[in-house]
Amino acid sequence: MKQALTTQEKYVRAVKRANRNIRFWRIFLCVIFILLWELCAQYRIINAFIFSSPSRLVRCFWQLMEQQNLPGHIGITLFETIVSFLIVIAVSLFIAVLLWRSRTLSRILEPYMVMLNSLPKSALAPLLIVWLGANYKTIILTGMSVAVFGSIMSLYSGFMEVDAEKIKLIYTLNGTMRDALYKVVLPANIPNLLSIMKVNIGLCLVGVVIGEFIAARQGLGYLIIYGSQVFRFVHKQRKGKHHYRQI
Repeated sequence: MKQALTTQEKYVRAVKRANRNIRFWRIFLCVIFILLWELCAQYRIINAFIFSSPSRLVRCFWQLMEQQNLPGHIGITLFETIVSFLIVIAVSLFIAVLLWRSRTLSRILEPYMVMLNSLPKSALAPLLIVWLGANYKTIILTGMSVAVFGSIMSLYSGFMEVDAEKIKLIYTLNGTMRDALYKVVLPANIPNLLSIMKVNIGLCLVGVVIGEFIAARQGLGYLIIYGSQVFRFVHKQRKGKHHYRQI
C-alpha cells in the first residue's frame, strides 16, 4: 500500500511539473513576442506607423478608457454576444432534435441548411438591418446568423452517429423515443456540444462586431469603424511646423 501511494505521489508530482512547464512556456512565448515587437518598433525594424507597438497600444487603451468610455462599449458587445450565443445553443438543440426525430424532415431541410451555412454572413448583415432596422436586436440576430446553421448541422451529425445498438436496447426494454433521446443521444453528445459551444462563442462575437460595423453607435465594432475613419491622429505644432503622430 505504501509503495502504491509513493507511485501515485510521483505521478501527481510529474503531472503538476508538466503543467507548470506548460504555463511557463506559454507566458514566456507571449512575453518574448511582446518584447520583440516593441524592440522592432523602437529600432525601426518594422514600420511603427503601420504595425504600432505594445507601448502605443497601452497609451491608446488608457485614452479610450478616459475619452471613449471603453468599458461601456465592451459591456454592450459582451451583452449582445452572450445573448446571441445562448439563443444559438437553444435553437440549435431544438432544431437538431426535431431533425433527429423525423428523418423525412431532415432529408427535406438538409440542402437548405447546407446552403444557408455556406452563405457569406457578412452579406446578410445589411439585409437584416434593412428588414429589421438598426437596433441591438438586429445585431444579436446578425451574431446568431454566423453560428446557428453550422451548429445545427454539427449537432444533428453527432445525434446520427450515436451507437444504434444502444438505441435499439432502449426500444427493446419498452423505452420511447424520448427515453432514447435523454438517456442515450444527449449524454453521448455532451463532448460534441461543448466543442460546438467553444466555437460558437467566437463566431457570435464576430457576427456581433460585423453588425456593429454597419448599424451601431456603441460597441467594439463601432469603435473599430470610428478609429479607422479618424485614424487616431493628433495634431501638434513645434517651432512653427505642423507635425502629426499616431496614437
